[in-house]
Amino acid sequence: MTPRRTPPSPSAPAASGSRTAGSGGRTAPARAVDVRGWVGGIRLSGFMVIMLSLVVLGAWVLVPTLGTYLDQKQRIAALEHSVQVTQKQIDQLTAERERWNDPAYITAQARERLFYVKPGEVVYLIDNDIDPAAQPVEQGPVSDTVQEKSSDWASQLLRSVTGAGLAKTAAGAGAR
Repeated sequence: MTPRRTPPSPSAPAASGSRTAGSGGRTAPARAVDVRGWVGGIRLSGFMVIMLSLVVLGAWVLVPTLGTYLDQKQRIAALEHSVQVTQKQIDQLTAERERWNDPAYITAQARERLFYVKPGEVVYLIDNDIDPAAQPVEQGPVSDTVQEKSSDWASQLLRSVTGAGLAKTAAGAGAR
């Protein structure tokens, strides 16, 4: 059986005389799409409805399962990365423990960190161990008039306190 042809609907506007924007004044013929003819050509049988419903049911069942599968794969990848990072930390700590089992390393750390010396050794501590480039420059001449200088004294105080606390000099080390 051949599909029926239906005449174009009279309610569709004729676009043959209309102008389109951007076409430079040219007219474009309208192409009517006959949806009724297309839909009329589709024939559904009972078997086709059953198969279509099985496909929809299968998609409805498998999509959440697929989402769960992908979520679990991401979690597994994140946990494997975490295991690798932890294994690196374990290796570093094991190497550090092995270093601390070495008596020469313990002696070097005690001498460096705690300033321990062996009997009979003479230790020289240099009080002024500041880099010459970091030393303050000479002060300029003092004026006779009072001048007001705008500055943020709170931030300068904070910088001074933190600088004193983070200084690398060994104060009081010569008292041993």
